[in-house]
Amino acid sequence: MNNHEIDYKLHGDDMQFVEIELDPQETVIAEAGSLMMMEDQIRMETIFGSGSDDQQGGLMGKLLGAGKRVITGESLFMTTFTNEGSGKKHASFAAPYPGKIIPMDLSEINGKLICQKDSFLAAAKGVAIGIEFQKKVGTGFFGGEGFIMQKLEGDGMAFVHAGGTMYKKVLEPGETLRVDTGCLVAMTGDVDYNIEFIGGVKTALFGGEGLFFATLRGPGTVWTQSLPFSRLASRVFAAAPEKGGSQGEGSIAGGLFGLLGGDRK
Repeated sequence: MNNHEIDYKLHGDDMQFVEIELDPQETVIAEAGSLMMMEDQIRMETIFGSGSDDQQGGLMGKLLGAGKRVITGESLFMTTFTNEGSGKKHASFAAPYPGKIIPMDLSEINGKLICQKDSFLAAAKGVAIGIEFQKKVGTGFFGGEGFIMQKLEGDGMAFVHAGGTMYKKVLEPGETLRVDTGCLVAMTGDVDYNIEFIGGVKTALFGGEGLFFATLRGPGTVWTQSLPFSRLASRVFAAAPEKGGSQGEGSIAGGLFGLLGGDRK
């Protein structure tokens, strides 16, 4: 095993967090800002790059790893949490919005997982977090999330987050699944993946489902989510009052203020 072997426990239902148990000198890496709480004698350190032990090239290697993360829209930095005590310690990491945290044992899926750029939450020290380029140029220009995705490589535990309800689909050889690009959470490295145009001007303009979808072809395993954060954010933005703040949508007074264009003090 090249990765630290960590134990964990999931808490909650729709707003989950993962509690990771660290033996002495064990380390977990996480996205900046995902920490919920940690016990004493755990040292927190901000690092450049992927967090993998085999990152080579000194400063230039670290800068390259950090640059790859910037391409995916993530922070330049990651954070490590190391147990420097003599007994077991715990650190917990929270999901960023309602959904499910999915534990992934990379040793059981041939050491590689491809996931959406914002779904990674935490992983055992030694898991390399990089980027996955798709071979077809059209995927990059038109796919949004499709062209550049994160890849997690190693043989340890990793934790990714799915919005809403998570669905796991095992694809048989040659079996095809079409997914809204935002609803794709993760897939194993053996899945053949491409972005396709929906087709039909009327459907593209008025269908309300976007212009492109992901076509996934087996064999392999795919994880999807029912509520991508982008979809949730667009609904919240569309429902927000133009002048900011709630006017009490469910009340007569709120409706009256909205009709009169007045502000509540």
